[in-house]
Amino acid sequence: ERMLPQPRLRFLLADDAGAGKTIMAGLLIRELKLRGMAERLLIVCPANLTFQWQRELKEKFDEKFLVLKGSDIRDQFGVNQWMEQNCIITSLDLAKRSQILPGLHQVHWDLVIVDEAHRMSWSPPSKKTARYALGELLRDTADHMLLLTATPHKGDPVNFSLFLQLLDEDAYADVRSIREAMARRRAPFYLRRTKEAMVYFPERQADGSWVAQKIFKKRIPHTVDFQVDGVEFDLYRDMTRFVKQQSAKAADQDDPRARAVGFLMSLYQRRLASSTYALRHSLENRARRLQEGLRWAQEMVRQAPLDLPDPEELEEMEEYERERLEAMLEAITLADNAEQVREEIEELKQFAARAKVVEDFGAEAKLSRLKDLLHERGFFDHPDQRLLIFTEFKDTLDYLMGCLRNWGFRVGCIHGGMKPGSRDEPNTRLYAEQQFKDGEIQMLVATEAAGEGINLQCCHILFNYDIPWNPNRLEQRMGRIHRYGQREDCLIFNFVATNTIEGRVLQRLLEKLQEIRDALDDDAVFNVVGEVLPAAHIERVLRDYYAGRLGDVDLEDRLLRDVDANRFRAICQNALEGLAAKKLNLEMLIERRARAQERRVVPETIARFIRESAEYVSFPLKPVPTLLHTFEPGKTPSVLRTYETQPDWKLPGLAAKYPRISTDRDTAEENNLEWITPGHPLFEALRHHSLTLAQEAFGKGACFYSLQHDAPARLDFYRARVVDGLGQTVHERLFAVEISEGMEALLREPTLLGNFTPAEAAPPDPLPLVATLPEATEWLSQNALFPFLEEVRAERLSEVERIAEHVELSLTELLQKVDEEIGKAACDVEQKIPGAEGRLAQAEARHAELLARRDRRRLELERQRALALQSVERIASVLILPHPERETPEVQRLRPDFETEAIAMQVVMEYERAQGRQVYDVHEKNLGYDVMSLDLASGELRLIEVKGIAGGKGTILLTPNERRVAEDRRDCYWLYVVTNCEATPQLQEPIKDPARFPWHEVKKVDHYWLEVDALTQPMQVREDSSHYGEDRP
Repeated sequence: ERMLPQPRLRFLLADDAGAGKTIMAGLLIRELKLRGMAERLLIVCPANLTFQWQRELKEKFDEKFLVLKGSDIRDQFGVNQWMEQNCIITSLDLAKRSQILPGLHQVHWDLVIVDEAHRMSWSPPSKKTARYALGELLRDTADHMLLLTATPHKGDPVNFSLFLQLLDEDAYADVRSIREAMARRRAPFYLRRTKEAMVYFPERQADGSWVAQKIFKKRIPHTVDFQVDGVEFDLYRDMTRFVKQQSAKAADQDDPRARAVGFLMSLYQRRLASSTYALRHSLENRARRLQEGLRWAQEMVRQAPLDLPDPEELEEMEEYERERLEAMLEAITLADNAEQVREEIEELKQFAARAKVVEDFGAEAKLSRLKDLLHERGFFDHPDQRLLIFTEFKDTLDYLMGCLRNWGFRVGCIHGGMKPGSRDEPNTRLYAEQQFKDGEIQMLVATEAAGEGINLQCCHILFNYDIPWNPNRLEQRMGRIHRYGQREDCLIFNFVATNTIEGRVLQRLLEKLQEIRDALDDDAVFNVVGEVLPAAHIERVLRDYYAGRLGDVDLEDRLLRDVDANRFRAICQNALEGLAAKKLNLEMLIERRARAQERRVVPETIARFIRESAEYVSFPLKPVPTLLHTFEPGKTPSVLRTYETQPDWKLPGLAAKYPRISTDRDTAEENNLEWITPGHPLFEALRHHSLTLAQEAFGKGACFYSLQHDAPARLDFYRARVVDGLGQTVHERLFAVEISEGMEALLREPTLLGNFTPAEAAPPDPLPLVATLPEATEWLSQNALFPFLEEVRAERLSEVERIAEHVELSLTELLQKVDEEIGKAACDVEQKIPGAEGRLAQAEARHAELLARRDRRRLELERQRALALQSVERIASVLILPHPERETPEVQRLRPDFETEAIAMQVVMEYERAQGRQVYDVHEKNLGYDVMSLDLASGELRLIEVKGIAGGKGTILLTPNERRVAEDRRDCYWLYVVTNCEATPQLQEPIKDPARFPWHEVKKVDHYWLEVDALTQPMQVREDSSHYGEDRP
């Protein structure tokens, strides 16, 4: 509804973590491929998600993508690897490199998808990052672009405007466009759906009420507080004093090496808060690096990377990048000579030795609290209960792994040093994930490497062994278990040392968040915490504290300055959150549910098509009697596999042999079968083959018999396409026109063909006059094609006008600003102010550029508005003859009486309306039923076939199409019989699931009949309310 109608797809999908963004992207890829709109595709994501994307696209959509790494580019020097493959996944930080960008600039993409796209945002204060520059390049070299993120903005319209310019630099060229979108709750290009707003279609409860159940369970946080004491507290106190001394010294110098040392000091404090084991390893590593550097102390110790990232970039770094940076900085010191370095080394060794004492004596308070909590939550007694434990550091992970194993638990881990691997490759992320899901391990200990791209809804309990200083990571961690498919409320336990500076402020932050969540009654507070508090906010505040810029009293105030209910409420109602639905329209949801139920292609229909089409290609399908709509197929015929080599084939290849297949999704999922549905390669190959076989018949035409016709007629089938001024196909539709011998034309539904019987005899010679009559092209244009064009135009204009409104608003605002700059510069020129002429020339050039951009977009939008019919072609014609057996006694009574049926339709429509239902007359569409009826109070959908009888008794008829639909839609198909239509019409008791009755088949006309008595008399006894798929008597 949101993406595909756009003539040029530019979209930001900002659903919460775990809400299915990857699945939506996969569906988009499949749909664009099937429409022939996408062949060259690029997916850009963080490095640790590349193989996750590759795996999910292969497993869920059978789409094969190549993961392009830096080594691939280096190994093929001189070859532009971006041009060698059509479907590529690559990492964000590889693609942003200056040596990579020129190759990317040469390539055009049909579709670009960027995951975790917030990492491309423009960094403050006015710094365009390399990632942002990559986003601009991709925007300019792609036809369609999709950005995915769960954290799209930080409540800052200016920054958000810059971010959205990666989609369209004109529509959001000025912040006013964003503010207009928020004010009107109407904006192009983006969709935000919070987990709290996502619900299933409403279901009726036992008391008759309707409830739309939330898709996602609750997140229930708990604070696990403890106090550091004894030798451990002494270590914390002295280590904090050391960190503050070094930080204050670094703050005074404020040069690159001082900033590096300031970063290291805050890192030590984070490691100390994580575990003494992690701190000890850092101290030992730094002491060793400084010892190695003593012999060239004056040179090495003063070296520091000049491009040390700012705190925001540091928080967004991958785990391996942070570890590499830490290793580089360990050799940097503020010491001015070798003697001072030796003193620092000795101090580091003493701290490391004290940390080892804490470990050896088992005196770490947090570890003891962990063991107590495991007892309290029953983990020692219930080995099948799973637990996910997060920590920031690999050293703490190793420490916890050892302790948990010593306590008797089956433990696995995921960290940044592990390659993605596969489910069958030990010591890889996917292997550990699968072990956890299969229950081979009870506990999974993970660093932030598992914070993205790992799906663990099999577990509902999470321990944050240390609290991340980046608030976004809290939501990312929770998103591993709080995602679609989770059946339990998620329990989050946060470990906090209440008598340490860091623990105290983090505890106050968590308490404040819970207070706000309770006040707003909205779990979305967890989703937007990263938008209230920037990624490095806690890091910056604590570093200022360590450097002496903040005292104990100021620390908490500074940290929680923006954390209040009004601020969160504003964020939750801002930009994307403000456009997310907050209240449920139950009637709308019930109607949508019914519409979806009516339109869905049911497993029975797909199974019938597969069975019938397989007969034409010698493809054996053995039904599996114990499983619904399931078959054991033979070897895939070679003729079907030829279609995958054709230029218009946009799907993966077919398997040489499928083990078992099912057209029922639930059956396929429960029994690990191949689910066959439209879009599956096997289904599409059978469809292609059926069309190929039908081409000859399309050219020659065919002859059918009809019980509904008393005179010959011709049915012409047309395919019409609407294109825009850019040459893009907007819509395509099939039309059927019936021509009578009197040259009268009627618009028919193409499905009418299903009511006729193929003529076995040769066509009459000579052919009836109607066979040679000219086409009713003028009538078709006036009565079908022009209305079709107007329908498509209304849909397209709605979308284009929304974009045009933002383009005009945004660029006009920029032009006004530049006009002011020109006026000011012109005045300065008159006053002969130095540099004014240069500023005037720049402003005038900018003005000309903006005018050109506005003219270009106006022209492009005008072409998107300019719709026209193209390629209206007749694809087939069939001759319809009155059935030669229509006058025989057996068939005569089966012929429809249109007058009685019209009376019956009126009776049924009035009856349904009197019941308070929404009623739609669809009898002319030949859907296999005449009326669609929906009860908004109960949610019941009825697909009603109406039959009228002149007297009190008689025969009713089902056409082949009606019989098929009755069999396929037993859950909602009803038969309404109206008797005495010639006198006083009387509606008999409606009958659900009429396919269960023993209908008599008249093979010579392919129709089915029953006497009215056979239906009405035993109806009360034989009626049942079985659900779809249940056994019936």
